[in-house]
Amino acid sequence: MAIQVLKPKYHVEECLEEIRECLEKGWTGLGFKTVAFEEKWKEYTGHDHAHFLNSATVGLHLAVEILKKENGWKEGDEIITTPITFVSTNHAILYEKLVPRFADVDEFLCLDPEDVKRKINNKTKAVMFVGYGGRVGKLKEIIKICKENNLKLILDAAHMSGTKVDGIVPGTWDGVDVTVYSYQAVKNLPTADSGMICFANGKYDEICRKLTWLGINKDTYARSGDKGTYKWKYDVEYLGYKDHGNSIMAAIGLVELKYLDEGNAYRRELVKCYNEMFEGNSKINIIKAPNEDECSFHIYEIEVDDRDGLLEHLQKNDIYPGVHYRDNTEYEMYSYDHGKCPNAHRISERIITLPLHLELTKEDIKHIADKVIEFVNK
Repeated sequence: MAIQVLKPKYHVEECLEEIRECLEKGWTGLGFKTVAFEEKWKEYTGHDHAHFLNSATVGLHLAVEILKKENGWKEGDEIITTPITFVSTNHAILYEKLVPRFADVDEFLCLDPEDVKRKINNKTKAVMFVGYGGRVGKLKEIIKICKENNLKLILDAAHMSGTKVDGIVPGTWDGVDVTVYSYQAVKNLPTADSGMICFANGKYDEICRKLTWLGINKDTYARSGDKGTYKWKYDVEYLGYKDHGNSIMAAIGLVELKYLDEGNAYRRELVKCYNEMFEGNSKINIIKAPNEDECSFHIYEIEVDDRDGLLEHLQKNDIYPGVHYRDNTEYEMYSYDHGKCPNAHRISERIITLPLHLELTKEDIKHIADKVIEFVNK
């Protein structure tokens, strides 16, 4: 049987029961389950604010837009970001006519604090930190840099559902202005697609809720509980979007949240199995995590000399790995910074994402690792 790089695991009967409740109640949109999921997410993470969205991509855009408007940033101002990420991260900056200024990555494939400091200039307004694969990287150093330079910090936590450091969710650390999570189909907490945005500032959370419902200052769920004949009256305060999440996705999220820690613990066991197989092989560099015991490990990567050859070899053996990610400065729209992040460029040609999901057994991991070792040692 073919082994895929990523595959979600759903607790199907429980999900169907939660969805059934939406259908029987006749409320599948904003409200009901979305409110319940927001509350459960705050309880789980410790965030003061959490707003459920239809994707993490819109969350990143909203984070940039709101920080820009509320802090008086101008078109052409810059946000320091990483080239090793899915393009959603950097598109969110371009949407607001700001400039993604790329800094290099460290050994964890997260932003390198030293290069971040080098990239700061008088147009820099924020840093976009990606918790690559669930890794916390050197986030504490980045927070310190942001505080010293009066910069906002956006945490792209698309891979970080369940990641902790000493039991604390990094997105709740002092100095993180906004954190965005993903519950896209293959993430650790999967739905069909959705996300969560968590502002530290309550005012920003209020603005966000209006923007995600077309700028309207009172959503339909809130109005459904009003008394009197004026409950249909509302104002439109912003030119907003249709970015909010719905109760069907939230219903799935409510179920899968209950199993998130259990699933992440099993992922860490599989990662340990990979590491034991690869440790000591000079032809394989394991991409480590500074918080191995509490990392969500959404994806698992190694670095090899002949990545494309290994991809082909694994595929011939019905193993289908992936690549996360291509150096974004190789794309035409971001090519103005091409060559300025040498480690990111080098690593993007050498990393391969090996299968890691809850349907795999340790025997599967050993089989995959054997095939990797067979190729690199030939």
